[in-house]
Amino acid sequence: MKHLSQSFTVKFEYQVYFTTGIFNITNTLFNDFLLSAGTPASLRKILFVADKGVIDAHPNLINEIKNYFSIYPTVQLIPDVLIVTGGEDVKNDVAHFNQVVEAVNTYGIDRHSYIAAIGGGSVLDMVGYAAAVSHRGIKHIRIPTTVLSQNDSGIGVKNGINFFSKKNFLGTFMPPVAVFNDEKFLETLSDRDWCSGMSEAVKVALLKDAEFFNWIEHNAGVLVQRDRVTMNYLVWKCAQLHMEHIAGTDPFESGSSRPLDFGHWSAHKLEYLSNFEVRHGEAVAMGIALDTVYSELSGRLTAADSKRIVQTLLNLGFDVSHPLLQVDKEDSPILAGLEEFREHLGGQLTIMLLNSIGEGEEVHEIDAGLLKQAAKKLGELQQHQLQ
Repeated sequence: MKHLSQSFTVKFEYQVYFTTGIFNITNTLFNDFLLSAGTPASLRKILFVADKGVIDAHPNLINEIKNYFSIYPTVQLIPDVLIVTGGEDVKNDVAHFNQVVEAVNTYGIDRHSYIAAIGGGSVLDMVGYAAAVSHRGIKHIRIPTTVLSQNDSGIGVKNGINFFSKKNFLGTFMPPVAVFNDEKFLETLSDRDWCSGMSEAVKVALLKDAEFFNWIEHNAGVLVQRDRVTMNYLVWKCAQLHMEHIAGTDPFESGSSRPLDFGHWSAHKLEYLSNFEVRHGEAVAMGIALDTVYSELSGRLTAADSKRIVQTLLNLGFDVSHPLLQVDKEDSPILAGLEEFREHLGGQLTIMLLNSIGEGEEVHEIDAGLLKQAAKKLGELQQHQLQ
């Protein structure tokens, strides 16, 4: 019996830039990228999709973009900036995805052109998915505007929207062609959003870099006080660790392992159970606390390290428990998050736990009894914190 076989490798490469005032006419970084990224002979267009919350906080942004491209007409700007709702709503309602696809068709955005998304992680996820499936792939530029998107989701390779009441049920792995982190966008964040994004930094430090965790622990106070220099370092270091991971052996998660999703199995479920009143970063902090205490109770992590981690989360302003995280019975709603987490990749359940600060271990079973104890312990700690 005859057969044919083929194997090929596709190289992905992109830059993450750190800047201030990306559309200030004295800042040529964005135009320099566009000059270097294309061929002069091709007509290239750029369509901007912006988070409404960002536009509300920066009412001159659209005019700044138009002025920038009037001075640097390297590519043809589509003058109509598409404004979409921010937050998880933009991923829950497929109408927003359809808006972007319709704009691609209306304005003739082809595979030599760009879709640039300005906003938080949810907007970047949705626009990235639309870019990836339109014409089988339009070049996507990300301009993250939150701590969470600048240090984690915005610099990664995942895109998606929610479907069937499940996080990221529809999506792609498609790296952006470039990411521009502009610190000016962080200035207008609410205190809640400023703090929320730091949970992902705690996560990656716990798995990859004990020294970075020590730094976060030591600097928690000034981070909460919104010291920009300190936050800039946190964003940069967290982004660096995430990008190093992406360059590893399984960037598109073809196996059953999701190493950087420590604390996420319960976080994703908690977001849905709370109707997204709990934001992603907040849910991740609670998920980190839950899996940390579980790691302690299962004999992996010392009580001293567990206490340090939970206390650091508290010092950063996070809650470490929620009523919906309690495991009261075998069919407690949060437990469904384990199967949904497994189902998202297929294969066997694979959960990351901690052996020590800076060292994780993947396990394939979770003891519901220990999980109940961990949730109860954190619930009591949270209650004591509020008194």
